[in-house]
Amino acid sequence: MDNLNGIVAFVRTAEALSFVAAGRKLGISASAVGKTIAKLEQSLGVRLFHRTTRKVTLTDEGRHFFESCHRILDDLHDAQAVLSEAAQMPRGRLRVSLPVIGYRFLMPVLPEFARLYPDVELDLDFNDRLADVVEGGFDVVIRSGVLTDSSLMSRGLGPFSFMLCAAPSYLVQAGVPRTLRELEAHACVRYRFLTTGKLQPWALSADDSEPPNLRTAMTCNNMEALREAVIAGFGIGYMPDFLVRDALATVLDDHRKPPGQFSILWPSSRQLSPRLRVFVDFMCARLFKVV
Repeated sequence: MDNLNGIVAFVRTAEALSFVAAGRKLGISASAVGKTIAKLEQSLGVRLFHRTTRKVTLTDEGRHFFESCHRILDDLHDAQAVLSEAAQMPRGRLRVSLPVIGYRFLMPVLPEFARLYPDVELDLDFNDRLADVVEGGFDVVIRSGVLTDSSLMSRGLGPFSFMLCAAPSYLVQAGVPRTLRELEAHACVRYRFLTTGKLQPWALSADDSEPPNLRTAMTCNNMEALREAVIAGFGIGYMPDFLVRDALATVLDDHRKPPGQFSILWPSSRQLSPRLRVFVDFMCARLFKVV
């Protein structure tokens, strides 16, 4: 503890280059600061300051020691802040960005979250455009696919798969495709990306080197609209498994690609607010467990 007190006195003196100013910050006399630092120097076996009657300056050893000690005190302060934050009840507004279809897996678990954390106000932004977490002012985002932003912290939420599906009524009328080549004879409902305007490719694990030549009957830039079109019998669609369940029949399941991954991301920082921490922990524990 004596060494810690000496380190604190040393850092405050190095910041101000004054025993008097350091003593004022620490609530002790300049003489007490000088004695504490002298004891630290004796313990370390090096001189940390050049002292004259007019000024105090750091030695070379003192400069190196100051850089290390400053980081140590910052880490100690952060550790104390984390403990203090953990003792607080989660409360306040939390801005969350996620894809439009995210409500399918998010809404079923929100009532439980609200019961557990009634003082957290969720501000949900459902948008298929890729949101910039920092510039958009979001506390946390839910995304799928490969994570490329190294400035964000992340945790995996769970896997999902894209599936070929159709309304049972459509399959009765048009027949069930048994091979990828037979898929070419069917009407296909395709998703068009908002950001690029390109059609979403159907990632199918085909044995043939050439992918099937899809006949597009309709395009949608909203996955919910695509789902409703497939349910209405416009043709075969390609969508995440949590949209297909209980409403549509799947086809060509043997050609399904390995699953993708949803992740939850937030700005990198030394500590999380209580409301963000409980939201991240809750979603990692609950999402994709009920769909």
